[in-house]
Amino acid sequence: MSTRTARRTRLFAATTVALAALSLTACESGDGSDTGAAAPSSSAPAGGSSEQPPAGGKESGNATEANGSKGTNGSAGASGARDSSGADSSGSGSSGSSGSSGSAGKSTGGTGDDDSDLPGKCSATDVKITATKVSRPLNHLLLTATNTGSKTCMLPPYPAARFGEAQSVPPVAQATKPQSLTGVEPGKSGYAGVLLSSGDGSGENGYEADTLTIPFEDGSIATVTLPAGGVYVDTALTVTYWQTDMDAALAH
Repeated sequence: MSTRTARRTRLFAATTVALAALSLTACESGDGSDTGAAAPSSSAPAGGSSEQPPAGGKESGNATEANGSKGTNGSAGASGARDSSGADSSGSGSSGSSGSSGSAGKSTGGTGDDDSDLPGKCSATDVKITATKVSRPLNHLLLTATNTGSKTCMLPPYPAARFGEAQSVPPVAQATKPQSLTGVEPGKSGYAGVLLSSGDGSGENGYEADTLTIPFEDGSIATVTLPAGGVYVDTALTVTYWQTDMDAALAH
């Protein structure tokens, strides 16, 4: 082999080795993405900057979410503070409403004061009762209660009359009960009838009475003057409810 031939052979071999090395390098760089166990490790530092962002992005996303939650909580806290102050304000408003209710209560109290102008119960101090014997019906006495006061008052349901030394009051005729209590204005009168005794002599334990007292619901007692000579009463003694009409009182 000549020297020239040997040189060509060596140059060809060197070229072949260089091409093989380049091919191997190209194969390694091409396979690195698929297999390259070494590729991840060799590219880890660089991949840390390129691949870490997604993982880091999640972490920073979580951190951001956490920060966002904190921020939201912070906002909620601020809102809570504002809500608390708002609640305080509304609480003050509620107190204000209570104040208004208090005023309403006072107004209602004023109405209560107005209620004091409604008729009260009659008393022996502002009502005068007289007793008049009538010819018809037979054996009847008419009681007249006249309001001598300055305000309208309500009479008791019926006169709990006590004749003489009687230990009990006479029964009341239920058929004469009005729909409501009888009220009398100043100067006006209410009426009640009294059946003193039976007309057919069927009554028992009769006696003469020359005094009559009638109590009121407030504890006061009216003393009523009877007709001259007094009246005769027996077990038929009955009274009516107080009426606004004289005829209604004597109808029983």
